[in-house]
Amino acid sequence: MKHNKTILLVEDNPDDEVLTLRALRRHHVANEIVVTRDGAEALDYLLGTGTYAARDVTQIPQLILLDLKLPKVDGLEVLRRLRQNLYVRNVPVVVMTTSDEEQDRIQSYDLHANSFIRKPVDFNEFVEVIRQIGLYWLMLNEPPGGGD
Repeated sequence: MKHNKTILLVEDNPDDEVLTLRALRRHHVANEIVVTRDGAEALDYLLGTGTYAARDVTQIPQLILLDLKLPKVDGLEVLRRLRQNLYVRNVPVVVMTTSDEEQDRIQSYDLHANSFIRKPVDFNEFVEVIRQIGLYWLMLNEPPGGGD
């Protein structure tokens, strides 16, 4: 099993998707970014099923940015299912959500999210949050298995 330098962005809001991609590029994050727009598609990508059946599931993302409020399968269920899978259970997951519900934060950590971040509404604050996520999770953090 090998970590590649892919970031999986699981985001159903087109505006938040564009903002996240723009913020990553603004801070020179050169990683490949795969975008899935609902929980079912994210699970297909991670588990190599559905339209991603031909994908090599041993090539796991370096980081998952996961929204909670997703169509088809919500973010908490995505987190629950990926933590049960041998290949992807140790991938760092940063929950990024507009939710300020205490229960969402508690459940995210109960399901072994690595971080829970409320998305700032202000663009400049949002860009700064993405910069810090990139700095920590892509540059400083060392994932299990060596990270190469």
